[in-house]
Amino acid sequence: MFFSGVEGVWRTLIVGALAYAVLVIVLRLTGKRTLSKMNAFDLVITVALGSTLATILLSKDVALVEGVTAFLLLAGAQYAVTYTSLRSARFRRWIKAEPRALLRDGCYLEAALRTERVTRDEVDAAVRQAGYADPSGIALVMLETDGSMSVVPVRCRRDA
Repeated sequence: MFFSGVEGVWRTLIVGALAYAVLVIVLRLTGKRTLSKMNAFDLVITVALGSTLATILLSKDVALVEGVTAFLLLAGAQYAVTYTSLRSARFRRWIKAEPRALLRDGCYLEAALRTERVTRDEVDAAVRQAGYADPSGIALVMLETDGSMSVVPVRCRRDA
């Protein structure tokens, strides 16, 4: 249960090092977008790459070549989706979420909160995290496509 032989340790070391090297090469070739979290699809690809690496490392049933093929498939799928979304507005609307205002001019947008399943407390936490104590001094809180919240304060007008 704690040790099944040195052969398994050697396999993990060798296959793990090679799989990691291939993953780094694939990520460098496919660019920064492959590991971005700009939308839900990008997040899924990031998680799937990590899960694939773990499976290659820990499962004797998955050969290194099969794991590398999985890396290439995931990176290729991510590339195909982003390529298509750049060229087709219809596909882009289908695959990507739109940002949504949750608070405007200090007032909560209740319908948006319900639709996005976000509570007032979560909006308040985002406001505090941005360094503001009171939502009434906030012009806009946006729920971004990656699930983060952007906080835009009211700009002070200076009397001249």
